[in-house]
Amino acid sequence: MRSNRATVRAGVSMAATLPMIAGALALGIPAAHAAGSPARDVLKGTKPLWATAKADKGATPDSAQVKARVYLAGQDRAGLAAYAKAVSDPGSPLYGKYLSGKKAQARFGATKAQVAAVTSWLKSAGLTVTAVTPHYVAVSGDVAAAEKAFGTQLHNFAKGSKTYRAPARTASVPAALKGAVLTVTGLDNAPHKARHDDQLPPPDAVFKNSGPFSSYFGSNIATTLPDAYGQKIPYAIKGYTGKQLRAAYGAGTYTGKNVRIAITDAYASPTIAYDAGSYATKHGDAAWKTGQLHQVLPKNYTKTKECGAAGWYGEETLDVEAVHAVAPSADVTYVGAASCYDDDLLDSLSKIVDNHLADIVSNSWGDTEANQTPDLAAAYDQVFQLGAVQGIGFYFSSGDNGDEVANTGTKQVDTPANSAWVTAVGGTSLAVGKGDTYQWETGWGTEKATLSADGKSWTNFPGTFTSGAGGGTSRTVAEPYYQKGVVPDSLAKANSADGNRVVPDIAAIADPNTGFLVGQTQTFPDGTEQYSEYRIGGTSLAAPVIAAVQALAQEARGGKALGFANPAIYAKYGKQGVYHDVTDNPTGSGLAVARIDFVNGLDASGGLATSVRSLGKDSSLSAVKGYDDVTGVGSPANGYVQSFRRH
Repeated sequence: MRSNRATVRAGVSMAATLPMIAGALALGIPAAHAAGSPARDVLKGTKPLWATAKADKGATPDSAQVKARVYLAGQDRAGLAAYAKAVSDPGSPLYGKYLSGKKAQARFGATKAQVAAVTSWLKSAGLTVTAVTPHYVAVSGDVAAAEKAFGTQLHNFAKGSKTYRAPARTASVPAALKGAVLTVTGLDNAPHKARHDDQLPPPDAVFKNSGPFSSYFGSNIATTLPDAYGQKIPYAIKGYTGKQLRAAYGAGTYTGKNVRIAITDAYASPTIAYDAGSYATKHGDAAWKTGQLHQVLPKNYTKTKECGAAGWYGEETLDVEAVHAVAPSADVTYVGAASCYDDDLLDSLSKIVDNHLADIVSNSWGDTEANQTPDLAAAYDQVFQLGAVQGIGFYFSSGDNGDEVANTGTKQVDTPANSAWVTAVGGTSLAVGKGDTYQWETGWGTEKATLSADGKSWTNFPGTFTSGAGGGTSRTVAEPYYQKGVVPDSLAKANSADGNRVVPDIAAIADPNTGFLVGQTQTFPDGTEQYSEYRIGGTSLAAPVIAAVQALAQEARGGKALGFANPAIYAKYGKQGVYHDVTDNPTGSGLAVARIDFVNGLDASGGLATSVRSLGKDSSLSAVKGYDDVTGVGSPANGYVQSFRRH
């Protein structure tokens, strides 16, 4: 969340079937950190770990400007967490006894007196209040006023090759405000932003897959290419569609009728209504009904260049089309953030909770745990808990870089998927055979080797790691109660004897080599914009697929919201026929597919690239029998949706 860039408006008008609901654009910058004096209440986690004495470059000028958010703790922070747990736990007498938004706010939200006290304190320090919401008070002002308000000094610190402002000690608030303030973000100005989790080509320029393809797994064998693992291998599929995914995950006759799903990403695709409608028609999904697809968008967008706004168009398209393919009757609301920065993404999540726009929320974005600060983690968890008490469940993709070592040099999980209050969705490679029959799944992890110059072998087979489902053990989040007894100690206690949260919880198709066919309007070399289709994957496919499966389960349950689903997901672990127990080696021999790609991403004029993609090789992570850190408890089997039926 760096300084704001020029705001822009989406360039193309939305289709008439998508009502545009303008929300207020929040004035936000990234997260922050600072400390306090004896008569003050310290806000733990507000001084970044990178703000060390060695990195200190001296005081930030008093006249420099700061934009910050003071998040409100509400009346009963501990009570909120306790109630969120109770209504989500099938073993609790309060299970499913959700509160209305009004009752949740009255019971747990900030009081008028708390808001007034926080606002008065901020103004007295010389800061200008720019927004007041049920969740935070936004302020702006100079460094001198911010230092006075938060009892710290702001210095410039070296972080990598760049320099950012941050508190020199942990921020604090006056003791009289103890319990009223959850945290403050914005005192440091290092970037706090999300990336979308998928294997997505730039959607502003056309991308196409070459062939040959398989129409179902194994239907087209690459007989002229070298063997892999002692056998001929099939060409990658063209891309699964809804009929195949519904069959694989036990949809039965359920369609998600009367269930509401929300999707959050940044920005908004200007052609989503046309693209989603065209895709459904072409691939046998039920046609979208008038009013079935909605968008809730901010008045303005920011940081469009920094966040790569066009890249998020394809993300929204994938999420919307995948949800509808698996749960064709579900109502879908897309909530676009003003940017890819955490404050704006938090605003989108809060809109869903404050207005109860859906019971199920799919989120295909995130960042590495090392980039998350405790202040932001607290702000996210508060939104997730407020959702849980109202029967709203959040589903987050686990990431596309395996253990993150190849990407960051450090073994770590992704966030917000690491939160104990969300369902983290891992990824698989999926084989659907002839007649839409489920064959097997592996944990998603890809190694790639290219065809040798003489065409007789694969160079350095099986090649190098390219991508895989995110997973592993958190370093910052304690082990949640629902994972105990299911997650092996070897994983839970990998970073601490007390145990930590392990990611993911459940999994679904993610491997782009066994991926989903998506349709999107793209720009062709001649400048024309045309609808086109391509295969895609990533855990940002897995997240909406699981969200859609949950919609089927909610329908099977008679429409009763599933809420925060992890306690129920783990309670079903070990029951026959509920989950596919996904392993890396389901057939007893190595698995791979052949791919031929256009070098220029469009046609053969730039040449072709031939490669072999091995399955089930996710960096240091392994899908094994039982719970694992690639696929969690596994993927939904035929008995999963049925297990929610009311008898």
